[in-house]
Amino acid sequence: MNYLGAFIVGGLICVVGQILLSKTNLTPGRILVIFVTAGVLLTAVGLYEPLVEFGGAGAEVPLTGFGYALAKGAFKAVDESGILGALSGGVVATAAGIASAVIFGYIVALIFKPKTKK
Repeated sequence: MNYLGAFIVGGLICVVGQILLSKTNLTPGRILVIFVTAGVLLTAVGLYEPLVEFGGAGAEVPLTGFGYALAKGAFKAVDESGILGALSGGVVATAAGIASAVIFGYIVALIFKPKTKK
């Protein structure tokens, strides 16, 4: 049942992304920002937590899940350190993911020859 929930939630997030790519003039970078911001906003109003409970990795792995992790980290840091925790909590909570993306991106750039799109 966990796999089905992850497939449904993750698939719906991907469908939204594909529709945005196909039907709008938004660039992939802008869609990335929209998804991360949506994850933060949905977490702030309490709507993303039920998605995570139902979809598990299907809700935590996409970009909206990164926004969810940022928001949860900020909320936790505010509870522990006060309002200044809002500035550092999200970064601390997502540091491993950010570092992994930078390291693996660098490794891939060393192995392959990056080219600009023409």
